[in-house]
Amino acid sequence: MNEKLIQLKATDEVQEFVKAASACDFDINLQYERAMVDAKSFLGVLSLGLCKRLIVSYTGANSMFETILQKYRVA
Repeated sequence: MNEKLIQLKATDEVQEFVKAASACDFDINLQYERAMVDAKSFLGVLSLGLCKRLIVSYTGANSMFETILQKYRVA
C-alpha cells in the first residue's frame, strides 16, 4: 500500500484531485485524523476540510494520478 501526504487548499484543487482519482481503477482513500473517505467522492473529500494535511492511501498505479499527488504533496 502506498501512502502520501497532501494538502488541498481550494475547491478547484479538490475537484482536480477527485477527477484524477476517479479515473483510477483501484481504491483510493483519504484520511484526516480518524475520519476516512473515498477519494473519488467530491463531497467526501470536502467534508474533511480544506487546508488540512491528508493521508492518501492506494494500492494501484496511474501516471496521471501520481502527477496530481506530486502537485499537492507536502513534506
